[in-house]
Amino acid sequence: MAITANDMWETLRAHEAWLVNPRTGRRADLSGLTLNDDDFSGVKLGRAVLEGVTFLDANLANADLSGSDLERADLKRANMAGADLTGADLTAADFSGAWLTNACLSDCTVRDAWFRKAQMQRLQMQDAAVNSTTFREAMAQAASFHQARFYDVDWSASDIGAAQFYRCRLQHSKFTGITASGASFAGARLDHCDFSKGELDDVKFPRAQITQCSFRDANLRRADLREARIQGGEFNRAVLDGARFSGAQLMAADFRGANLRGARDLTQEQLMQALTDAGTILPNGSKGPYLRFSGAEKLR
Repeated sequence: MAITANDMWETLRAHEAWLVNPRTGRRADLSGLTLNDDDFSGVKLGRAVLEGVTFLDANLANADLSGSDLERADLKRANMAGADLTGADLTAADFSGAWLTNACLSDCTVRDAWFRKAQMQRLQMQDAAVNSTTFREAMAQAASFHQARFYDVDWSASDIGAAQFYRCRLQHSKFTGITASGASFAGARLDHCDFSKGELDDVKFPRAQITQCSFRDANLRRADLREARIQGGEFNRAVLDGARFSGAQLMAADFRGANLRGARDLTQEQLMQALTDAGTILPNGSKGPYLRFSGAEKLR
C-alpha cells in the first residue's frame, strides 16, 4: 500500500503533536505501508504503530523510533545509523544488511528477528530480551550488550571484537567461528553456548559462570578466566597459551587434547578438578595427563 507525500507529512506532523499532547494530535499508524527508498532521516516516530511496514533501503538515520511497534517490519538494508529504538518491539522484524552503527536498541523486545550481515558497530543493546534471533555474519565491534538476555541466539561467523557482554545471560546460543578479539563477558552467565572454532584471543571472562559450553578448536590465547566458575564443557584442541586462571574453578572441564602451554596461574588443585589426557599439553610444555605433584602446572 502506498501513501502520498502530503498524507505522510500530515501523519508525521499529527504524530509529533500527539507525542506532546495526545488530545491535540494523532498517533501514527503506518502498518503495512511500503516506504522503500524514502528519506526519513531524523523523523520522530516514537511509540508509533509500524507493524508490517516495509522500509527497504530507506534512510532512517538518527530517527526516533523509541517505544514503537515494529513487529514484522522489513528493514533490510535500511540506514538506521544513530537511530533510537529504545524499548521498541522488534518481534519478527528483519534488519538483514541494515546499518545500525551507533544505534540504540536498549530495553527492546527481540524475538524471531533477523540481523544477518547487519552493520552494528558501537550499537547499544543494554537490558534487551533477545530470543530465537540470528546475528549471523553481523559486524558488531565495540557494541554494548550490558545485562541483556540472549536465548537461542545465533552469532555464528560474526565479528564482536571489543564488544561488552557485562553481566549478560546467554543460554543455548551459537558463537561458532566467531571473531571476538578483546570482547568482555565479565560477570556473565553462559549456559550451553557453543564457541567452537572461535577467535577469542584476549577475551575476558573474569567472574563469569560458564556451564557446559563448548570451546572446541577455539583460540583462547591470553584469555582472562580469573575467578571464572567453569562447570563441565569442552576445550578439546583449544589453544590457551598465556590464558590466566587465577582463582578459577575448573570442575570437570574437559581439557583433553587442549594446548595449555604457557597458561598462567594454574594450580595443582585446579588441574586435578579438570580432565586431561595424553593429548593435553600442560603449562610447562610437557604432555598430559596431569599427575599430582608433577609440577607441570608451573611455567618452564
